[in-house]
Order: sequence, then structure tokens, then C-alpha cells
Amino acid sequence: MTERVLAPFGRRRCEVVDNHASGGYQVFSVLDREGPEPAAGQFYMLAAAARWQRRDERPFLPRAFSVAEATPLDGGNRLDFLGEGVGPGTERLCELEVGEGVWLHGPLGRPFSEPRDVSPGAGGAILVGGGIGVAPLALLRRRLAERGVAARTLLGFRDRAHSGGLDDLFACCEVRLATEDGHAGHKGYVTDLLAVLLQGDDARSAAVYACGPPAMLEAVRQLCAASDVACELAMESPMACGFGACFGCAMPLAAGGYMRLCVDGPVVAGHEIETALVAGAGHR
Repeated sequence: MTERVLAPFGRRRCEVVDNHASGGYQVFSVLDREGPEPAAGQFYMLAAAARWQRRDERPFLPRAFSVAEATPLDGGNRLDFLGEGVGPGTERLCELEVGEGVWLHGPLGRPFSEPRDVSPGAGGAILVGGGIGVAPLALLRRRLAERGVAARTLLGFRDRAHSGGLDDLFACCEVRLATEDGHAGHKGYVTDLLAVLLQGDDARSAAVYACGPPAMLEAVRQLCAASDVACELAMESPMACGFGACFGCAMPLAAGGYMRLCVDGPVVAGHEIETALVAGAGHR
């Protein structure tokens, strides 16, 4: 298992250095001058420094965002996040302007493991992303490439309006696409592409890594179980704190009991859980 990078105590204020549209999503970037470089699969709790209570004086909790890219700079680490405005909290973060402040806490959570730690016989990786869940796979893909690990990338989107990040995060690698409306790549689900790969004789030589909506993750989990292929899933659940205090992200384990996704995840082994259909996933 890859060691998690520990977050400094408390939250810190960072500056927004870029924000631009990427398809139907936004890529916004902050300069973290004090925190360490994160591991792929870790996340941050984010809140805008200004106008975070703008709608009916509603007090918004921070939002959990997987880091999509991390670039070491002389002044710290540039952190890129892929966002979609689906409610007041995520809308505010997607509207951030260069020079604004963001309260940030992280990196948090358990990252992706090395392929050979996921499965002793795995020499490569298959990355499966859906919708906004493609974000953490971008950093994972780059880190694997830097170590010379072969990886195949499968990404799926609902339609043109609910897709993005390809040119910003996956421009340097070959990607097989699936879209439900058929506007690009295979018309259907990204799990259709995965099912074909898992039929190959060399399927067990790769570990599967996935992030996306709960229904997609559950389909990936079941496909891998049926093919006896190990997988890790980066999951999402309602989080109020991000460090295990609130128990808002507790989910059942296959062996009984519960885990807290923020500290025991968000990356989990497929065989550890009884289902990836987590109630209430998604932060607005």
C-alpha cells in the first residue's frame, strides 16, 4: 500500500492562480505554499475565502475535491482541481477568480496503491474514469508513466455538456472514450470498454483503478470480481470534516462493520466493500 502524504495541521489560505473552462467542467488551480506534494488519489477540503455564505446566509461546509494534478514550483505546489457546479458550494468554487483566496486542508485520505501491491502479478494498470471522477486518474496516470508502468486509460461521459478535462489533464496519453449520447468514441458506457479488456488473456497482468459515479464503480467492482482481477476504487461520500471526526462518510465493509471513507479511503480495494452504491454521494 502506498503511504499517504500527511496534511499539515489546520487549514491554510492559498491563492487562486488559474481558472478556465474545460469542456463542460472547470479547471481551477491554487498555489499551496506550505503543504506537501500529494499522492495520487488523495483529496483536499476546499472553501472560498470570500462569499462562502452568500445564499440565504446558509453556512456552507468545505467541499471535498480530489487533486487532478500537482506541480512542484519554487513557491510551493500548484494544485489543479476539476470542478462542476452542481449546487451553491461547487458553483462558488467553479467561479473563483485569479487572485482570490481559498481555504484548503489536505492532502487527506488513502491514495492509490502500486499495481503490484493491488495484485502481486500485476505489471500494468487499467484506469477507468467516469464524468467528474476522471480527475484523480490524471495524476495517477502521470505518476505511473514516470515510473515506466504501462497503463491503458478508459474514460466515459454522459454527454458533451457533462464532459471535460481531456485537453488539460489527458492530452499526453492515449485515451479510449465512451459517451452515452455517442458524440465521441464508443456509444455506451465506459464499463463496456472495460468488459472487453477483461476478456483478454492478459487481464490478470493489470490492476484496475476506477473513479466515477457510484453505479459505474459498482459495475467496475462486479466486472473485476467476475474476472478475478484486483481493483481499487476512489469513492465519494458526504463529508463534513475530511479527517474522521464526523462519521458522515461511514460505509459498510464486506466483512462486517464500517469504514470512514475520509481516513480509510477514499481509495478502497474492491473486495473490501459490499457495494459501491454509496447513498448521498456528491457534494453541492
